[in-house]
Amino acid sequence: MENKLSLVEHIGELRGRVIESVIFIIVASGFVYAFTNCIISVLIKPVGKLIFIAPGEAFITHINIAFLGGLFLSSPFVVYQIWKFIFAGLKPSERKYALIFGLLSFIFFILGAGFGLFIIVPVGMKFLLGFADDFVTPMITMSKYVSFVGTLVLSFGLVFQLPIVSLFLTKINLISPKFLVSRRKQAIVFIFIAAAILTPPDVITQVLMAVPLLILYELGIIFSKFAKGKKQNGG
Repeated sequence: MENKLSLVEHIGELRGRVIESVIFIIVASGFVYAFTNCIISVLIKPVGKLIFIAPGEAFITHINIAFLGGLFLSSPFVVYQIWKFIFAGLKPSERKYALIFGLLSFIFFILGAGFGLFIIVPVGMKFLLGFADDFVTPMITMSKYVSFVGTLVLSFGLVFQLPIVSLFLTKINLISPKFLVSRRKQAIVFIFIAAAILTPPDVITQVLMAVPLLILYELGIIFSKFAKGKKQNGG
């Protein structure tokens, strides 16, 4: 029989995993800093050129890019730490799914981040810059642009976890496909609210996030039905 961890031990384990993750992110950020100019050259393609209006803005932006890049580079390790912490609180029959979900979670995070960076950012910037005319000239600062891109990329990486979360919660009997279907209307409202919070304040990027979220919710229902079917068949 396995020894169950006490609340204090759970908190201690969480603290240890957070510290390990932070150290890993700092080291990865230091590595990414050497390549920030290359990263910026890729990021600015949708806008062509950026400016900075404060003496330290360019330096701080390089630091922010290094941190975001380090966070992205560290995501497999961080996801692993998250699932290992969840793993400790699971029943033995549920633990076999933790590593599988950890891998799927990372894959979906990469897909979401890539979707945000290579599809949503160019489309969103094209729309927003379309308001420029002979009287209005866009002059986008480094800090604002990196914040815009970083928010979208991380947000899409996170929201792409929805099907995996649905699959996992079904596996451990916290939700069912019937529950997800019955809450579809409330989910639609919540999705548009979440899109408004997670994206910059313009309708296009909000819709561009809401639509994939709706698709991901439906995909979550499919994943949940698959998980339920496997369980009923003894899987």
